[in-house]
Amino acid sequence: MDEGKSRTLKLNRSTIGRTRVLMIVCGIVAFIVLLAQLYKVMIIDHDRYQSEAVEQQVRETTITAARGTIFDTNMKMLAVSASVDTVYVSPVEMRSYNEDPEFIALNLSNILGVDYNKIMSKWENTNSWYEVVARKIDRDLSEKVLEFKNTYNLASLHIIEDTKRYYPYSTLAAHTLGFVGAENTGLEGIETYYDKYLSGVNGRIVRATTSEGLDLLYSGYENYYDAKDGHSIVLTIDTTAQFYLEKYLEQAIVDYDVKNGAMGIIMDVNTGAVIGMSTMPDYDLNDYLNLSDKTKAELDALNLSQEEYNKAYANALEASWRNRVISDTYEPGSTFKIITLASAVEEGVAHENDIINCTGNIMVKGRGADDPVNCWKREGHGPQTLVEAAQHSCNVAFVSIALKLGADKFYDYIQSFGLMDKTGIDLYGESSSIWWAKSDYTDPYDYSSLAASAFGQTFNITPLQLITAVSAVANGGRLMQPYIVSKILNEDGSVAQTREPTLIRQVISEETSARVNAILETVVSAKGGTGKNAYVAGYRIAGKTGTSEKIGQVSDDYVVSFIGYAPADDPKIAVIVLLDSPSPDSGFAVSGGAMAAPVVANIMSDVLPHLGVEPIYSDDDANTINIKLPNLSGYTRDDAVDTLRALGFDVTVIGNGDIITDQVPGANVQIASGQKLTVYAGESKTETTTQMPNVFGMSYAQAKATLNAAGLYVRVAGATLRNNAPTIAVSRQSVAAGASVLVGMVVEITLVDNDSSVLEGALD
Repeated sequence: MDEGKSRTLKLNRSTIGRTRVLMIVCGIVAFIVLLAQLYKVMIIDHDRYQSEAVEQQVRETTITAARGTIFDTNMKMLAVSASVDTVYVSPVEMRSYNEDPEFIALNLSNILGVDYNKIMSKWENTNSWYEVVARKIDRDLSEKVLEFKNTYNLASLHIIEDTKRYYPYSTLAAHTLGFVGAENTGLEGIETYYDKYLSGVNGRIVRATTSEGLDLLYSGYENYYDAKDGHSIVLTIDTTAQFYLEKYLEQAIVDYDVKNGAMGIIMDVNTGAVIGMSTMPDYDLNDYLNLSDKTKAELDALNLSQEEYNKAYANALEASWRNRVISDTYEPGSTFKIITLASAVEEGVAHENDIINCTGNIMVKGRGADDPVNCWKREGHGPQTLVEAAQHSCNVAFVSIALKLGADKFYDYIQSFGLMDKTGIDLYGESSSIWWAKSDYTDPYDYSSLAASAFGQTFNITPLQLITAVSAVANGGRLMQPYIVSKILNEDGSVAQTREPTLIRQVISEETSARVNAILETVVSAKGGTGKNAYVAGYRIAGKTGTSEKIGQVSDDYVVSFIGYAPADDPKIAVIVLLDSPSPDSGFAVSGGAMAAPVVANIMSDVLPHLGVEPIYSDDDANTINIKLPNLSGYTRDDAVDTLRALGFDVTVIGNGDIITDQVPGANVQIASGQKLTVYAGESKTETTTQMPNVFGMSYAQAKATLNAAGLYVRVAGATLRNNAPTIAVSRQSVAAGASVLVGMVVEITLVDNDSSVLEGALD
């Protein structure tokens, strides 16, 4: 072999060797890369790929959990979930199984009442597995859909279990309860604040599918995971007390032509538990997306474009859901004098027998000589004790005691009563108060902020903040945190959590509390008290009126209010009522004393006995007590006549029998004394109708005579027959004038002393 061939052979062998080495190296590298990728897929990303594989091989259907029930304090159901169904179609399955979309849409439209074209549009999303046709339908409809599905073996039509929220009392406590949206999520009130407890955990059904995602028939693979229903909740709200609160607020809106609605709260002063809470007008929780006919008419009258109308409609809906007692602030006016009074008595700068002279105004450092602070009674109250100043709601007197208290102490008590902080109630949407900075109060050259604040002007708080602070004055000085849920229950009804009353701090002493309670009782009980229209026979009511002008609003636009608590010597509940912009043309003085105080009186007269607080009547109550009629059936004629005359009634007997067989009014009905009753002796009672007279604005004597002449009977609510004043008039009748009613019906009339000389007004 020559030298050239030998060299070529060596080169070829060397090349082959290097190639083999290179191939081995590349193979090892490729194997390492493959191994790394396999490790990543099988170990690191195992869960993800497994999940994706499962998702491609199975399909899940959600089973909606039932929301927990909301109960009132006596376990009456206020919100419940009922089983319903949701109907949906699957465009993917419609195409895969070659089903007729028009045929399905036509039949579903006939069964469900859903627009045919709307259903047809569902098929356009051809990659969708889930297009809802109708949500939360009752079982009778879903059974018809199921029959249609089974008759034609339709794979693309589905029915799944769902739940729907029902509110048995419709509008009762609407702003407190709130409502649930289409996805069973709380959107307002308790429903949203406690949503995590109420909502529960949804279940699911897992089924095997083909590679195309269709149900794998007869695979035998189906797992069912039960839904876990939500916790139930027990409120502090008492349904009966709530009913009375709403009843009288609604009536006040009508009686006084209140433009911007009414608000009220009933609170247990000793615990902070909210017994009743209302914003009126209310709305239907079962139809929360629908405005009232009145509001719709107001929007229609604006002649808006469709876009403008839709926006206005949405804004009106949102406003109708607003719980104003916690979310709206206002100037409290003279109701705030309770806080000024309690602070000054606690600090020892004000005593019951102190004499304070009111000339109609008072000069305050920081205001010009021509700009004094005026009393609502411009001619002044003259010399008066502290107790009388409270009865008169004298602005000058309360500025005087605030100046004695001093700016630093005044500001400290505002903070101590919790009026600069949110209360922390278990509801969303609570607003903060609006105050001047402490430096504005403590400026040694300007006391104008201190003076105005002393009688409730130039700052804003919520009704909830005020009733919480006043409850502390009433209960012995303990500031309690307000709350509205007392218990959370497990699915089996056992107690999961209990809310105990929470003491925030001791603000004033028990002694001061008792002294202030006694002073404020005279505001209601004294003939010259601005709160005398809150008087309730048999009950000792303490309280304070308020009338405040709405800053920046038109003239004569006021918020009138009254806050009271009872019994004054051992307080159980407090009630606050606010009327936003009552009409000056209603025939009654625009003041808390004339308008809001009688509303509180009506609420107290029904709620106190309901809560087990028994009346104790004084001699002065004799003319204001409604008498409960006995059951006279079976009495002899003479015994029946004697019994009724002993109760203060005159009697007419119809029939010639010896035994009483019927009576008008009926047994156990309460009516005012001094009326003529009818009893039947062997005769049958006849039922006839009459038209309800209008007695609004009449004196008691006129109203009673008018109603009696129509064959109707009177029950008296409100105060002041005991005063026998000529300014007393009917401010409310329980049945609207013009209504057709049965002869013998009992009509409740509310009396108000409309004496403007003692009813405090707003500061100009």
